[in-house]
Amino acid sequence: MNSPIEPDPAWRAKIRDFAQRTVAPLVSKMDAEERVDDGLVASLFAEGLMGVEIPEAYGGAGRDLVSSAVVIEELSRVDPGVAVLVDVQNALVVSALLRHGDGDQKRRYLPRLATSAVGAYALSEEESGSDAFAMGTEATADGTGFRINGRKHWTTNAAEASLFVVFAKVGEAGVGTFLVDADAPGLQVGERASKLGIRASSTCAVEFDDVLVGAEDVLGGVHNGRTTAIETLNIGKIGIAAQMIGLAQGALDAAFDYARRRRQFGEPIISFQGVRFPLARLAAELDAARTYLYHTIAVLDTLPFANRLTATATAKLLAAEVAERAASQAVETLGGNGYSTAFPVEKFYRDAKIGKIYEGTTNIQLRAIAAGHLGTDERESGSPW
Repeated sequence: MNSPIEPDPAWRAKIRDFAQRTVAPLVSKMDAEERVDDGLVASLFAEGLMGVEIPEAYGGAGRDLVSSAVVIEELSRVDPGVAVLVDVQNALVVSALLRHGDGDQKRRYLPRLATSAVGAYALSEEESGSDAFAMGTEATADGTGFRINGRKHWTTNAAEASLFVVFAKVGEAGVGTFLVDADAPGLQVGERASKLGIRASSTCAVEFDDVLVGAEDVLGGVHNGRTTAIETLNIGKIGIAAQMIGLAQGALDAAFDYARRRRQFGEPIISFQGVRFPLARLAAELDAARTYLYHTIAVLDTLPFANRLTATATAKLLAAEVAERAASQAVETLGGNGYSTAFPVEKFYRDAKIGKIYEGTTNIQLRAIAAGHLGTDERESGSPW
């Protein structure tokens, strides 16, 4: 079901066609090889899906956040691993530049991100996951720039990235955001992590050994990294919610299709209430989560900051939970076939779990929701979510 808030059904139809025609034939291969096909990355750029909100003057599609969410959702119906590559590009990297970059930074980086350069967002560290600002990576002033030293962990898109948005401590209490080219001396990308799900998406550690960054590549002010991270990750939660909604829809599509075709006791199993009612309930929950997401996007810029945090946390929470339930029910609907790699639902099941972990765990989302209803400010406690 399309949300009534969504303004452009033709855009959704275009992305759905691209996903079925171009992404679907590659899903099993990319999952097995644990990497996104190089040709597919080129196609994502050619279709304008890596720079959805980038203005046309910089080579982008010149669209809006709703359009980005639709892209992520429709790709996720086919492969959530490909979708997260596009999500990080649009909802985190491009979003950070659009909202916090100066004119020179936009002129230098947005055309690359629209046409050829994959971006990565380097915030998390091994010992500072949900407590992201307890990071060990440091940026030390050095003449007209900074030298970055430290190690980031769980960096999505790191293997493909040409540009990193890097967060590092500056001084005793400050946090800065830095734009770092992948070929900068001293920057080293580690091996891809082998993961349960979203296996096509690269996730790597990134080492910074005296990486020199000029003052012109400080994003949003030397000590404003906390604000940049919080506001960018708030958009990031929109992206993950869209990913999980797309995943849930893909799982339910497969389950309904199978239940119509599979016959037992002389009739299709969809005719049995024990099969159709659980799927019907999940379809209703999914429609509710989707409607909430697109409503949140529509009103996001009108809300006070604390209410924005609550709304995006709620959107991510609802989407992640329905995705996990839908993927599980899809496996059960297909029975033994659902446990087989010959059918798509086992992959949706593996892919779904990450929705309750990255871009803030379920408990972090509940913390933000509670803070909103209690009238407290999560920024005062240091939470980045």
